[in-house]
Amino acid sequence: MSALVDAGLDPAELLPLLRATLAEDLGSRGDVTSAAVVPAGTRLDVAFTSRQDGVVAGLPVLAALVEEVCGSDARLALLLNDGARVAPGTRLATLSAPAHDVLALERTALNLLGHLSGVATATRAWVDAVEGTGARVRDTRKTMPLLRALEKYAVRCGGGTNHRTGLHDAILIKDNHVVAAGGVGAALDAAYATHPRGSIVVQVEVDSLAQLEEALAHGAEQVLLDNFTPALLARAVALVRRTAEGVVLEASGGLTLASAREVAETGVDYVAVGALTHSAPSLDIGLDSV
Repeated sequence: MSALVDAGLDPAELLPLLRATLAEDLGSRGDVTSAAVVPAGTRLDVAFTSRQDGVVAGLPVLAALVEEVCGSDARLALLLNDGARVAPGTRLATLSAPAHDVLALERTALNLLGHLSGVATATRAWVDAVEGTGARVRDTRKTMPLLRALEKYAVRCGGGTNHRTGLHDAILIKDNHVVAAGGVGAALDAAYATHPRGSIVVQVEVDSLAQLEEALAHGAEQVLLDNFTPALLARAVALVRRTAEGVVLEASGGLTLASAREVAETGVDYVAVGALTHSAPSLDIGLDSV
């Protein structure tokens, strides 16, 4: 599973997931169609080929699936690196293996490759849209259940950056936290009382300039500007740069690809885009005999 390790992915986390996806397809009886119509001992030579323009992600996952299903009885050649741009007809990988194995992993491999490449492709579109502004595109926790590590990897392949992995590795004080805590300042004070500065990332969400001023007065280090118009974002950036240089600002809520550049040009450090993972269409990738 060295391909996963080389990609910065954890085999201990992902192998159970990959095995579960295979088991979902094969059930207790295996591939009854191939068993019935494909003679034992038959081999297939196939190519994974893009049928659309896009950005590829998930080739190390393909390698792990092939190793899991075929063992050493396969020859897999990855022809590109994740993050590469592809066009219709671009070959991503070739595989020579027992036909029963190829057919057993085909749909699982294509589902994952297509989905992850779709996430990378969507991310690249946003990254290209804000290029030159200084703003970076960042993902969210709006991911498919159990696919977060892979989807966040795909975001990186598309040139984006990752926000927190989950509830456990950073503090993000959102609107409901603010209400429950008694205000932005009270929430920040409580967070820093529990976690000294520098021990964990602390970010607070605000929905007005008044809340932003309150956050700055209580020492906020990162602020999520929720549903601010570009004009309000520009005012927020000016306020922070004038009074609290070094505070990280992230725009969130209601962002579209069409408005991405206008938002980025306000001077925010990040644009938060849930659509990278919750709405990215799959990239069309096929498996063809060669």
